[in-house]
Amino acid sequence: MSGETMPKRRVAIVLFNLGGPDRPESVRPFLVNLFTDPAILRVPGFIRPWLGRLIAWRRTKPAMENYAILGGRSPLLDLTEEQGRSLEAAMAGDPGIEVRSFIAMRYWHPMSDEAARAVKDWAPDEVLLFPLYPQFSTTTTGSSIAAWQDSCRKAGLSVPTTTLCCWHSHGGFAMATAQLVRRAWQEARAALPEDVPLRVLFSAHGLPESIVNAGDPYQWQVEQTVASVVEKLDMPGLDHIVCYQSRVTPQKWIGPSTEDEIERAAHDKAAILICPIAFVSEHSETLVELDVEYREEADKLGIPGYFRVPAQNSDPDFIAALADLARAALGSGRSLCSFAGARQCPKQHGDCPHARATAERRQVAVKEPA
Repeated sequence: MSGETMPKRRVAIVLFNLGGPDRPESVRPFLVNLFTDPAILRVPGFIRPWLGRLIAWRRTKPAMENYAILGGRSPLLDLTEEQGRSLEAAMAGDPGIEVRSFIAMRYWHPMSDEAARAVKDWAPDEVLLFPLYPQFSTTTTGSSIAAWQDSCRKAGLSVPTTTLCCWHSHGGFAMATAQLVRRAWQEARAALPEDVPLRVLFSAHGLPESIVNAGDPYQWQVEQTVASVVEKLDMPGLDHIVCYQSRVTPQKWIGPSTEDEIERAAHDKAAILICPIAFVSEHSETLVELDVEYREEADKLGIPGYFRVPAQNSDPDFIAALADLARAALGSGRSLCSFAGARQCPKQHGDCPHARATAERRQVAVKEPA
């Protein structure tokens, strides 16, 4: 009838993130959850529970020391909640929809079981799964999707769902990141003598080479992110490199490592500006590993200047990019989409979720009777 207001479509945006301990006593169980995840510790299932707990036990003391620097807890939940509220505000004026954000942390509360129950209680018309990992990896977004699907089955939550798998080269994200890099570069350059070169280290969390060789697209996507950010920077001749931090197992990891690049900069007598390129919130790997541990190493090596680009957190341009991503995903008509709609990864990356979805559809088609 004319004059009646159409009800708004209720959209639950579920933000995936890693999670972090909320008090010192949470450090050990957080690590157990992390290292017993089959996406992380890729060993036979009968070995994983005890091996994961052994690794967690060995890493508890250094992890507690790191979190003590942060006041005994991770800031990640607070920052993710703020991002969720900011995203809601950015989409509040969108016609025809009512958006509410929910947080599903992977290894500490609120985890996907809690989030699925909360989403069911809110009774949305549609769900958007939105990883706060710009680049897809089976160890991050892939693991979170699997946990979410399991939680939905347990909660009895069945709602039309769109999954945004990656947004590594989204223009708004790249521009927002480039603006942060440019400001930090200008501040660093102003603090250095003119004859001291300044090198940008785009540092991402590393992965074992075996995972990448098996088809994980993460490294390729990280490199695409850096290429997009550098293009937006438009600084000809910018000295920069992609490197990887946070190695935690003895096997060979993708490189070059951030530590090796700090050593190379020391040899070249170059100052460094480190940009966390796979993290969009401050947490232990930026606030401790980059700001404390690597800074101390740089000082020991005589680096002429050590600077760091802040994470995006709730930077307004970054939040605007998240809102654009959410709108595009919701309007894509796809149950699985990248930032550009269709699959973006080259064919050799068989662990791309689009490739997996295609393989699963083919298996179903083969099994179905003619």
